[in-house]
Amino acid sequence: MRKRLTDDGQPETESEWRTVLSDEEYHVLREAGTEPAGTSELLHTDEDGVFECAGCRSELFHTDQKYRSGTGWPSFWDPTDDDAVVTQRETGLLDRRLEICCAECGGHLGHVFDDGPEPTGKRYCLNGVALTFTATNSEGATQE
Repeated sequence: MRKRLTDDGQPETESEWRTVLSDEEYHVLREAGTEPAGTSELLHTDEDGVFECAGCRSELFHTDQKYRSGTGWPSFWDPTDDDAVVTQRETGLLDRRLEICCAECGGHLGHVFDDGPEPTGKRYCLNGVALTFTATNSEGATQE
């Protein structure tokens, strides 16, 4: 069973992060890893709900912002709020992608590309292991 986060919502050290995240979550969120394409349980999740950061549980995306991109990773055209995620340019030897991180805990979520659908034209391509999903009813209340 997963341990709960500290009262302020976030561990302070990497060793504390290791106690609240699985090995796979830690690799993606804290080491900017990538899960294999097509392996996320959230890839085909279409029911009403909220996708949250697996590290700190901040609300990031809603189901109505999700679409099937055909890439093998959960994809969204816009976050729930402009302040939910932050982006930074990766500057690897051969790669210049725009990385997406959780604005609250800094966890690596995936990348954003300019080949998504309208109205934004963006594809927020996320690692499913970096997310949790909470179903909601038609009024937006969490379902038990």
